[in-house]
Amino acid sequence: MKLIIAVIQPGKLPDVKKALFDAEVRKMTVTNVIGCGQQSGYTESYRGNVIEVNLLKKVRLEIAVNENFVQPTIDAIIKGARTGTIGDGKIFVLDLPRCIRIRTGEEGGEAIG
Repeated sequence: MKLIIAVIQPGKLPDVKKALFDAEVRKMTVTNVIGCGQQSGYTESYRGNVIEVNLLKKVRLEIAVNENFVQPTIDAIIKGARTGTIGDGKIFVLDLPRCIRIRTGEEGGEAIG
């Protein structure tokens, strides 16, 4: 089992969701976050003051998958999120040692579905 965490542009969320649904990945957690990376942010003028904005809006997806869905999930995220410019995001793949479905008590791959 793996936990896939992706940080993407907010405007690419519909494209990523469609690509994931096409890959038969339908279970995910989506969170609005702010952060900075290589994109570095931008400056703007507000009431005569220059303000540096270096924490940008992003979307964080967390998807728990069984081993056979790891690569299709990664491919779907890349397909939906890639624009070819700085700021497209990152994907992190972590080992998921244990998963428990609260409703039934199922554990492991059966709990992920």
